[in-house]
Amino acid sequence: MDWNLGGLSELTKMVILNYGLKILAAIAILILGRILSGIAKSIILKTAKRSKTDTTISSFVANIAYYAFLAFFIVAALGQLGIETTSFIAILGAAGLAIALAFQGSLSNFAAGFLIILFRPFKVGDYIDGGGVSGSVKEIQIFTTILTTPDNKKVIIPNAKLTSDNITNYSTETTRRIDINIGVGYTDDLEKTKNVLNDILSHYPEILSKPKPLIAISNLGESSVDIIVRPWVNNSDYWNVYYRITEEIKNRFDTEGISIPYPQRDLHVFKKD
Repeated sequence: MDWNLGGLSELTKMVILNYGLKILAAIAILILGRILSGIAKSIILKTAKRSKTDTTISSFVANIAYYAFLAFFIVAALGQLGIETTSFIAILGAAGLAIALAFQGSLSNFAAGFLIILFRPFKVGDYIDGGGVSGSVKEIQIFTTILTTPDNKKVIIPNAKLTSDNITNYSTETTRRIDINIGVGYTDDLEKTKNVLNDILSHYPEILSKPKPLIAISNLGESSVDIIVRPWVNNSDYWNVYYRITEEIKNRFDTEGISIPYPQRDLHVFKKD
């Protein structure tokens, strides 16, 4: 390679040629490392998909592999620059301890990620309520879990926040119970009301026969007699049936003359001479 370095001393030329090539080689290693790390991640994801491995596990392992490959090429690039990698790794280990103390939150998120993978409170695709947010699990990463809300918002939750609080998983079981609470007037015929509710439920093929739907008086309130309606459906039918039944109850009650009273109080006025 013939570079035009006229006007420079031989020592300067030697330094530029020597270290210039090393710097270029180190940059090339870093670029190559990033490309190969991405390829390794892609291969893991594709292999897992072909073998029908759980997306939760494959995504988590792929992310770890990506950063592990990247760290290897960073060390290789430093070695290309003439830095003693053995000493560097020892220094890196000492620095890692200091960094670990400074970033305890990130490490707790990392540990929480392993706990999620190990104990499987939820998996990719499940609809959960955790960390103060409800949504479908899109991805479980090393430090965070990504949810997609019903109105299509992307929410990123630290793993430690999920594992340190209650997690409600709505997708674990195949069936789910619908709970509808209705208040009717004290002067309404309760037997007729229950018959109307039973008739409404009988027209929904999505409602399961076992367990049998429950219709019962739950409370004698201040303004109404409270009735609970509890049919069971498949998980996938929950919201569709819930909305339809709620609307039909209101329409049928209007047709049948069954009242849904507003909160009210009887006020008695006494006149005193």
